[in-house]
Amino acid sequence: MRLRFAALLLAATATPALAAPIHQYGGLALAPKGDVLATIEDNAADHGVVTLRSVKGGKVLRTIDPCAKCGYAGLSFGPDGSLAYLARDRAAGTVTLMVDGGRAQRPVATVAGIAQTPRWSPDGTRIALLVTIGAAKEAGATQAGVRQVGEIGEHSDEQRLAVFNATGAPVAAAAVKPLSPADRYVYEYDWTPDGKGFVATTALGNGDNNWWVATLDAIDAATGDLRNIARPTTQMNFPRVSPDGRSVAYIGGLMSDFGSVGGDLWTVPLAGGEPVNMSRDAKFTATSLIATNKGLWLTVLKGDRAGYMTPVSSNADGAGIWSRPASFAAGDGRAAFSADGRTVAMVVQDFTHAPAIFAGPVGKPVQITHDNDAAPALAIARSIEWKNDGFDVQGWLLAPLGADPAARHPMVTIVHGGPSAANVPSYVQRGATADLLAAGYYVFLPNPRGSYGQGEAFTAANKRDFGGGDLRDILSGIDAVERQAPIDDARLGLTGGSYGGFMAMWANTQTNRFKAIVAGAGLSNWVSYYGTNGIDQWMLPFFGKTMYDDPKAYEDVSAIYHMKKAKTPTFIYVGERDIEVPPTQSIEYWHALKDMGVETSLVIYPEEGHGIRGPANTADLRKRTVAWFDKYLGR
Repeated sequence: MRLRFAALLLAATATPALAAPIHQYGGLALAPKGDVLATIEDNAADHGVVTLRSVKGGKVLRTIDPCAKCGYAGLSFGPDGSLAYLARDRAAGTVTLMVDGGRAQRPVATVAGIAQTPRWSPDGTRIALLVTIGAAKEAGATQAGVRQVGEIGEHSDEQRLAVFNATGAPVAAAAVKPLSPADRYVYEYDWTPDGKGFVATTALGNGDNNWWVATLDAIDAATGDLRNIARPTTQMNFPRVSPDGRSVAYIGGLMSDFGSVGGDLWTVPLAGGEPVNMSRDAKFTATSLIATNKGLWLTVLKGDRAGYMTPVSSNADGAGIWSRPASFAAGDGRAAFSADGRTVAMVVQDFTHAPAIFAGPVGKPVQITHDNDAAPALAIARSIEWKNDGFDVQGWLLAPLGADPAARHPMVTIVHGGPSAANVPSYVQRGATADLLAAGYYVFLPNPRGSYGQGEAFTAANKRDFGGGDLRDILSGIDAVERQAPIDDARLGLTGGSYGGFMAMWANTQTNRFKAIVAGAGLSNWVSYYGTNGIDQWMLPFFGKTMYDDPKAYEDVSAIYHMKKAKTPTFIYVGERDIEVPPTQSIEYWHALKDMGVETSLVIYPEEGHGIRGPANTADLRKRTVAWFDKYLGR
């Protein structure tokens, strides 16, 4: 077992207050020449504006804000350096595709509904866009679902591909004509180098659910005709066509939530064929794939380090050309590259350093923004590595500033969702982690088997073993922490959301080591969950069969069948309109705890989906969470 400090900080007697709001950099895109980048940044009116910066030094060149009531997204540079972006007017229910050609902003098309992912054609004459006309909800299963009233299951939102002339007359909402077939949901896409078509991941029917059975397809840019390229046995993200137009690369793996990307690098001929795993047995996880005119780049997660590399080095055991214990972000992948692949830019942060843009030569990018340099560190963070059941496991320990090293302290373990995901460094500013640290708790963020960062075999190691080996990894990780930090084993708390909520509910029936639990949007009964959630397809790669074909596999890992062993006081919360983990799962668990005489509380937050986002609800949840741990762990 090994410990690595993420930052060396001077001790303080109290957690410092934030000097100023944190400056955010969203949707970063890099111009083809690598000289200019665009982000969506805050202004004095707390409204995000499109901001153009010089890559050399980070100087703000100008800002773009043609619609003060709009939110911006989808930054995409064209071959000539023109910038496309989306302006969303929520009150009007529209999204407008805009082009900035210098200082003039020109509308290209308006969509009545929602839209995302604008991409320029290789010759710069057209812009493709994913549109959902008349959307009933936000895209994605984590968003609040439509109310299940009336005849259900008869209509699903359709996200389709549309193409617009980049220099033609603006297309009104009523005139928008999607190109791709009406019966297919398009998730991601890429132009072919000749501009005659696209590759895309698509699926029939419900887009929230059927990503797990999506296929890799070609779409003709003139007719919209669809041709299947491959039917992978993995989930797919980031389909990208090679510069010569002969093959398609993508990230494929056991991914349980769209947007939480991790897997191996796969390739398949554009003409069709059997996909080939190009990074089999690699000890890292590929997290995004970025195309340039010269080739492809991978961003990867290896243990506690994020990095990037070229696919030709993807079988190497290292963390890439440039890596560090941090997290990367950009609008189209986790890093952005110039057309020649020589310049890179991304937003970088860790637990103790607020977001900053790094940019420059791919081998040595440097920090070019300093808006957040004065933001204080609110914790001391270290990476912890340990072994369990033959696996190398990694996690993060956050210590409150000024903690007395001679005293024993309470600790709360936070289990990430997924299960295919990872706890990665993110600046501790506000939220549950900051609240717990401010209240004097150590915070442990483990990445047990099933997580990203150790290779696809490690991610797949919890198949048909939910709450088994991964819980053992977490408990042994707590042992490792206690050998290195002044933790009071009699004052341990546990929390998590989604799959982390399941682990919190399940752990209550497997161990009495935790003295207080907070379970968010957790799964208490996999049997009833299978028939009531809106995304049942994700479970099949993990369980191997449907619940109806193998009910015992689902029953065996359901906390509800083991409730007589549950003793730990548990606070439960969930969103009213959560379709990913319906609130009935929390109600069932709360009811069982009440019957068993275990202290419990349940809050169902109105209008919320899979995650509590409303400011008032978030504030209430944070207050309740700390109060629950304070009550039973006694700071």
